[in-house]
Amino acid sequence: MAATQARFGQIKTFIFDVDGVLTDGSVTLLASGERFRTVFIRDTYAIEQAIKAGFRVGIVSSANADGIRSWLAAMNVKDVFMGGPSDQKINAFLGYVARDGLNESEILYMGDDMPDYPILSRTAILSTCPADAVDEIQAVCQYISSKVGGRGAVRDVIEQVMKAQGKWGI
Repeated sequence: MAATQARFGQIKTFIFDVDGVLTDGSVTLLASGERFRTVFIRDTYAIEQAIKAGFRVGIVSSANADGIRSWLAAMNVKDVFMGGPSDQKINAFLGYVARDGLNESEILYMGDDMPDYPILSRTAILSTCPADAVDEIQAVCQYISSKVGGRGAVRDVIEQVMKAQGKWGI
C-alpha cells in the first residue's frame, strides 16, 4: 500500500470508464431506445474538485449517450472519448495520451470489466478499479477501491490522490 500511496502523489490525470465505474453498471431501457443511467453525486463533486485543483479528467468509454455527454460538459470534462467498440478502448486511450503528450506514469485509470484490461494491464499507469470489478480486472489493478462502481469508487481515488498531494478540501 505504501507504493500505491507514493504513486497517488505523482498523478496529474484521471481517466475513467463510465458503465460500472461512474455508474453502477445498471442500464434502464426506455421505450424511446435511450438508456437511462444514474451517477453518484459524491463522485460528481470529486470530479469537480479535481478539475478546480488543476487535474486533467478524461473519459474513455464505449457508452455513447447524450445524457452522459451533457453531464460531463456541465462539469467541464473536456477530454471525452466515447462511442467506439468496447474492444477498441485501448486505441482511444493511446490516442489521448499521444494527442496531449501525457506521461503514463502520471495517469490513474479506473475500469471495471474486460474491455478495460488492455489499458489497466499497462504497467506505467496507476491501474485502479471499483470493489465490484470482475476478477480478471482486480488481478491486474494496483489499487482496488473499497467502494463499488457508481457508489463512490471515483470519489475514493480522487480523494486519495488529492490528499496525497495536499489538495483535498482546500
